[in-house]
Amino acid sequence: MSPFCLKLETWLRMVEIKYDIREVTDPRKGPKGKLPFIRDDEVEVADTSLIIDYLKKQNSIQIDDHLSPADRAVALAFERMMDEHLYWAILYNRWVDDNWVKTKDAFFSTLPTLVRGIVPVVAQKNIKNELDGHGMGRHSRDEIYEFANRDLKAISDFLGDKPYLMGDKPSTVDATLYAFVCNIIDVPLRSPMKDYLHKCHNLVKYNQRMGGQLFPEFFKRDENEEAWLTDR
Repeated sequence: MSPFCLKLETWLRMVEIKYDIREVTDPRKGPKGKLPFIRDDEVEVADTSLIIDYLKKQNSIQIDDHLSPADRAVALAFERMMDEHLYWAILYNRWVDDNWVKTKDAFFSTLPTLVRGIVPVVAQKNIKNELDGHGMGRHSRDEIYEFANRDLKAISDFLGDKPYLMGDKPSTVDATLYAFVCNIIDVPLRSPMKDYLHKCHNLVKYNQRMGGQLFPEFFKRDENEEAWLTDR
């Protein structure tokens, strides 16, 4: 449900840090009112970027050491584009556009009957206010998806035929890229972003490859085809 939760879990698997998942249904229980956050002994850290920075220092992780200063700058720019721009188009697609019915069912169907008709309305209103505050929600539907597809085109163009975004070796930005591409392609929701991504064959293959490598319990290899098939 969250590209940021998947981003963190992807990174943890990339650097082979063992972890346990604790499901939290109410993001307000996090130290910053959002998910994900981690508990490392008595330390709580929230926000995926801050969590990753913390774990890099605590565990002497060197996944980005092969990047030049210029590479790091490019990787940061792509990460910010996905976290701070593409994310809002995904949010719009799920909470405002035609997928709202499915989103509401996924998030709120288990609520008690007395509040099931109230909480989703309030939550959607809050999301719409956040979208307006960011600015993305002030655009038309076509404009929002045009912005998103431009982001995806830039990523696809830069990835080219490289195995990872920054070259032959994975880096932290790949956790972000996989999380966002997966959250568009592998969720059961229609969107112009998904339609566009299926035209970006390098990103489709990237998603299949990363999913198969890092989450083999959810993917299986079709021996007769050059593809990873989701098992969910």
